[in-house]
Amino acid sequence: MALIRSLLFTLLSVPLIAFFGALVCVVAPFHVNTAYVLIDIWRSIFLGLLVRGVLGIRTRVVGIENIPDEAVVVLSKHQSAWETVALQQWFPRMVFVLKKELLLLPFLGWAFKAIGMIAIDRKAGMDALAQVSEQGTALLRRGISVIIFPEGTRVAPGQKKRYKPGGAHLAVQAKAKVVPVAHNAGEVWRRNAFIKQPGTVTISFGPAIDASGLTVEEVNRQVEAWIEGEMHRISPHRYCDGSSQQA
Repeated sequence: MALIRSLLFTLLSVPLIAFFGALVCVVAPFHVNTAYVLIDIWRSIFLGLLVRGVLGIRTRVVGIENIPDEAVVVLSKHQSAWETVALQQWFPRMVFVLKKELLLLPFLGWAFKAIGMIAIDRKAGMDALAQVSEQGTALLRRGISVIIFPEGTRVAPGQKKRYKPGGAHLAVQAKAKVVPVAHNAGEVWRRNAFIKQPGTVTISFGPAIDASGLTVEEVNRQVEAWIEGEMHRISPHRYCDGSSQQA
């Protein structure tokens, strides 16, 4: 049944992405607010009809009261493609920091470029950090949240990678609040897996961290401590030895 669900999901999601991706490309250069409306419609269909209806993946939300009523830097665990769509429910005016290669994807990548996602060369080092800081600060001041995956790539449940300082650096430079996010989407939607399993994803939003007056290291340390601690609570079976596994 999971195979049939996943096949149907793929057959329906590809034309949906192509249709709305093309619309966003056409509309965004002239009216970005309308483009965000189109993205919201696409997200609602994708998560409601396809993810919940076809795949049978539901969502349990914890800590939604921790999300401030302002643009923030979102630093999230990254386990699957699920959160790249789902996070838009709670931060509808947002951009992602992503690798520039994704802009080459037909329709989806073109839409990323049209809407103004922050695309970086991960080999650029300090230049990439400066780009995130400059573009991210400008977006935050326009009321647009910036979503970053501090581990830089998708990480399997129960594992972790080094938390890179780019998101913390942006928050400090912009004097913005940071919302840490933990979730277990990788339990049902594994990295690069064609077959998705039905189940419930728990997503948890931590208390906002005001980066004003803090150092980059302090912000990064607080974010990592909260996310990894919450991951132990969300997925205790992945941490049987009492400590997270290093990827």
